Amino acid sequence: MDKIANPAPGFQRNPDKVITIEPYHGTVRVRAGETVIATSTTAKLLSEPPYAQVLYIPFDDIDFSRLAKTEHSTHCPYKGDASYWSALPAGEAGKDAMWAYERPFDEMTEIRNHGAFYPSKVTIEATPA
Repeated sequence: MDKIANPAPGFQRNPDKVITIEPYHGTVRVRAGETVIATSTTAKLLSEPPYAQVLYIPFDDIDFSRLAKTEHSTHCPYKGDASYWSALPAGEAGKDAMWAYERPFDEMTEIRNHGAFYPSKVTIEATPA
């Protein structure tokens, strides 16, 4: 087995922690007001009990011209450091509406180059296939 180069300290401390990532079978659309920010048929569904499931959308399916990167960041001991973007069409309500792990820990590389949105800041429509 290959040695992990950038292991998550959270999994090292808590090896029983389970985070699953699987394809979402359907279409995900993200809107700020009437403006579509993202549409994807290749989103991923991340499950991390006891938290709500989160849809991660590939960067290629996100309209970054509708977003502005902010200085805000957070750290997760399982995923890594998250960067944030504001949804410009939503004004102040869209501040830090999207986050992404641009350099996630090795165990979470499936969500690299994917963004997730806060449902309290934008509208997320997930339509199963």
